[in-house]
Amino acid sequence: MKLIGLTGSIGMGKSTTAKMFAKLGCPVFDADAAVHSLYSRGGRAVPLIRAVFPDAVSDGAVSRARLGAHMRADRLNLKVLESFIHPWVAEMRAEFLAEARTKGAKAVVFDIPLLFETGGDKAVDAVVVVTAPANVQRKRVMAREGMTEAMFEMILSKQMPDAEKRRRADYIVEAHKGLEAAEQRVAQILGQILNP
Repeated sequence: MKLIGLTGSIGMGKSTTAKMFAKLGCPVFDADAAVHSLYSRGGRAVPLIRAVFPDAVSDGAVSRARLGAHMRADRLNLKVLESFIHPWVAEMRAEFLAEARTKGAKAVVFDIPLLFETGGDKAVDAVVVVTAPANVQRKRVMAREGMTEAMFEMILSKQMPDAEKRRRADYIVEAHKGLEAAEQRVAQILGQILNP
């Protein structure tokens, strides 16, 4: 079974590209969705976050906006949060992988925004980077509800520059060239990975 790492900076079209891989029969592990489940009502992270940042939990779920404010206030808070969130996500990823193996999947996709930043690229057979020009990226991100210039800049500061991601990629999907072109590229990439 081939392990494919899918990454790309915010607003590049990574989630759409992940759906294209899924459509071709690749099970996809979405790291953001895994974190979201840890933060949602009844999620594993809720009691711990309530103990450390009581105001970040309301109605039994973590408020990402309030938690984000704590992360921006002190970089150490982020390190503390990651120290328990990352191992839990890794556990969920291992369960996903075991299930995919049991079902006989030929390839799986790990949709991980910070793939290079966390060293996750070393654990996969191939890395696919989704990219788009900076002006397209900015337009997409700024159209998101509640997004501000400051938030966008803060997110970008945590992510490896797009040019560096492209340099380190095994394959690139240019997401600004239209859905049809992206779908063809994803099919081509999957074919090359499965039949080198």
